[in-house]
Amino acid sequence: MTTVIVLLILIFLVAIFSVQNAVPVSITFFFWRFEASLAIIVFLSAICGLIAGVIMAMLIRKKSKGQKEEKSQIQFPDPPANL
Repeated sequence: MTTVIVLLILIFLVAIFSVQNAVPVSITFFFWRFEASLAIIVFLSAICGLIAGVIMAMLIRKKSKGQKEEKSQIQFPDPPANL
């Protein structure tokens, strides 16, 4: 629940920042050059970062879950009997 609240506050702050900085800016990426509102650029950058973070968290969680399952399937040999 706290994660949702923090996420909503962060989205709200990015939205306020975007609205207050709505001047057009020139964007150059390799051979492309275009103008867009700074608000749109900031918002899209935040969304891309959010998506990248979610994907990374899912991959890390999947990897750690796979390692836990692997460890639970490992069987150790019986200790040698004392003679």
